[in-house]
Amino acid sequence: MENDKEMSQEDNKVTQQVNEQVEAGSKVGAHEVNAESEEEQVEENHEEEAIDYSGYSKLKLLQALKDILNENEYIKKDALVNDIKSHFDEIYHKEKDSALEQFLSNGGEADDFAYRDADEDKLFFVAYHEFKSRRSKQIKENERVKEQNALAKNAVLDKLRELVDSEETTSSINAIKAIQQEWKSIGPVPANQNKNLWASYNALMDRFYDNQSIYFELKELDRKKNLENKSEICERAEGLAAIDDLKEAIKVLNELHEEFKHIGPVPREEQERVWQRFKAASDAVYARRKDYYEAQKSVFKGNLDLKLKLIEKLQPFKDFQADRIKEWNLKTKEMLSIQKDWEAIGPVPKENGKDVNKAFWGLFKQFFSHKNQFFKELDDIRKKNKEKAEQLIAEAEKFQESTDWKHAADELIRLQKEWKGLGPMPEKIRDELYNRFKTACDTFFQSRRNSNKEANKEYEDNLAKKAELCRRIVEEAKTGSGLSEEQLEHYIHEFNAIGFVPRKNMKEISASFSDAVDAYIGRLGVEGADKEEFLFRLNLNKIQADPNSARVLNKKEHGIRKQITDLENSITLWKNNLEFFAASKTADKLKDQFEVKIDKAEQEVDRLKKKLSIIREF
Repeated sequence: MENDKEMSQEDNKVTQQVNEQVEAGSKVGAHEVNAESEEEQVEENHEEEAIDYSGYSKLKLLQALKDILNENEYIKKDALVNDIKSHFDEIYHKEKDSALEQFLSNGGEADDFAYRDADEDKLFFVAYHEFKSRRSKQIKENERVKEQNALAKNAVLDKLRELVDSEETTSSINAIKAIQQEWKSIGPVPANQNKNLWASYNALMDRFYDNQSIYFELKELDRKKNLENKSEICERAEGLAAIDDLKEAIKVLNELHEEFKHIGPVPREEQERVWQRFKAASDAVYARRKDYYEAQKSVFKGNLDLKLKLIEKLQPFKDFQADRIKEWNLKTKEMLSIQKDWEAIGPVPKENGKDVNKAFWGLFKQFFSHKNQFFKELDDIRKKNKEKAEQLIAEAEKFQESTDWKHAADELIRLQKEWKGLGPMPEKIRDELYNRFKTACDTFFQSRRNSNKEANKEYEDNLAKKAELCRRIVEEAKTGSGLSEEQLEHYIHEFNAIGFVPRKNMKEISASFSDAVDAYIGRLGVEGADKEEFLFRLNLNKIQADPNSARVLNKKEHGIRKQITDLENSITLWKNNLEFFAASKTADKLKDQFEVKIDKAEQEVDRLKKKLSIIREF
């Protein structure tokens, strides 16, 4: 405003002497240059609103950086991006240090440590480098534009110089206005050229006005027009009080300051008033911003209390351990819910930001470190179980084409029990491994079922044949014609040759056959030793109809041999005892009794040996 006062003093001289207009014009030009510098200083004080990123997670910091990339104000946003990068680096290095500590605690060497960036880390660094690249390009582009603006302003100066040096015409006023408008429309120039350009411009403008008899009138008209423009800007600035969005109000105010700066001087009597009006409107907006930040302090304090409660809530998770995935997953959901509450709270006082973040994320990372260790151990167990499963599959596949039904079935059942005892396996191939094992088992058991169906059909046919044979034997026994031992043995051999019947009908058909044979024998009238031998043979024939006939015959043979051995030992003992009997009536009586026992025993031995020989025939 000091320049405006100097200009006012010079204007008083202009009204008295025309030849002093040059000096007044010079002062006006000096004011315009200094006014621009003053407005630039005001703009610098209206910096971008600071944002507290201390409570942001990496994902939120990444999103904030992406939002800035979309705003196309890379030079202006550089400080914000550097702040975002600083907070992100802090989180990133903490995670990296934690990973290194975990690596060393697991027995690793520091030189072997290689930290693997998370997806959000890679995306952030790419976005950050993209921002820096765009900012560099924008700076270069601005410098290029400024150089072009400098060329354009030099071209305007050439036009102005030509107009000043030319003869006065009726179109000079319109021409000078056009040049002024063109000069104002050109953007900023390199700083090292700005003062020289403005000095040349003002000098030429002063020369022009000096050459014009209406210099003072033109300047007054110009200042009145400037007053109208600045008054309009004041009204717009005052209207910002009605905008609820403080951020938007600050943005618009900065734009108004830019416009105010480029408008020339106003009449001297209005200079202080219009400036104070604009300043008052600006101060009202800045006062709102100050009040907002003051009010936020209590909000930040409340946020700090909420975050401290969440940190306390995380304490039980610090040493949590479990041996089941479900329990870890449940706790993880609780942790993520707390994290969501944390991120929703908002910023805290700057002096507390680092401490609360360190406390919260330290507990958070400790829980997930334990969880990662659990799943690492679980992966080792799954890997071992996978190898066991593949071994069981290989064994099962050996039996899937087997027709040794009993042995293969027993082995597969054993393998199925071992499979049930397996622990967890890798989820990606768990179903595949089970399906391979199940396919091998199902293939065998389906083949066995198909085979059993054929066998069952054959057994049913055998049952019908044996039932028919029993019926024929009973009919012949009733009629009594053509009966003979040979025929009966033929029937018994025919019965045994038919084959197996269904297990559920075995006892029933055996009983029917026994009843038929008994009826037949009853009509034959076989007696004495022959009958005993005949019945023994028939009994052996019946045994042959049993599926376990070999075992039964072996058992029977073993029993007969034992009887023969026992009897022969008794006969030897008795014969030895006879040699000790003295000649007397009592001794002779005992001797006769032993000889009878020996004779009966020898007859029994002969009878048993005959049975043994019959068994050998079978």
